[in-house]
Order: sequence, then C-alpha cells, then structure tokens
Amino acid sequence: MDTEDEFLIGPPHRELLDQVLDKWSLSVLSELCERPCRFNELRRAIPQVTQKSLTATLRRLERNGVIEREVVSTRPVAVSYRITGFGKSLRPPIDTLLAWASANMPVITRAREAFDAREEAGR
Repeated sequence: MDTEDEFLIGPPHRELLDQVLDKWSLSVLSELCERPCRFNELRRAIPQVTQKSLTATLRRLERNGVIEREVVSTRPVAVSYRITGFGKSLRPPIDTLLAWASANMPVITRAREAFDAREEAGR
C-alpha cells in the first residue's frame, strides 16, 4: 500500500493476513494474550479445533514470529506457547477489525438476507 488512493495487497501480504486472521489463529491469539498455554490447554480452550489444525496454526504463527514455542523440561516433556511482543502488536488492529464488524453487523445481516432472497427468487 503506497498511497491513500492505492490499495494493493500483494502475495506476501495476502499470505500473512491469511495466516494471522484465520479463525483458529484468532482463537489461539486470544488465549495466548491472556497467558502462556501448553498445547493441551489450547485444545481444551478451543474445543472445535482438531489436533492437526491446531498444530498447523501454531507452526504458522511461530514461523511468522507472532508466538514462541518453549520446550518445558518436565516429565513428561511439555511444550508451552506464548505470544511475542511482536504478536502483541497485532491486538490493536485486530480489535479495530472486530469493532468494525460488531458495529456493522446489522448492515451485513441485511445485505446477506437481501442476497439470499435474490438467490432464492432466482431458482
């Protein structure tokens, strides 16, 4: 994004936004903003996520520097995840997006209903 008039989202931006704003990432970040968590704590906190999806989400977030993984030398060995300072910097823009969505849900709901009615009428 170079100017106010130009709104370009290139492949690197799109990939990062896809990885950070998907539904599981937002849920994981919400949990980790509160406190570090072990893998199974995250599974319990987000019961809809599969083990495979949670593992992939954590790896993507770690790769992007948003969270960090720590091996805890306990018996058995455990892994703990915590949000990084960089990851915490995502909070304000995500809060802004969520506030926008909340404020505009009535408009979005009406648009969806109108669209669905047109689709149904066209069948």
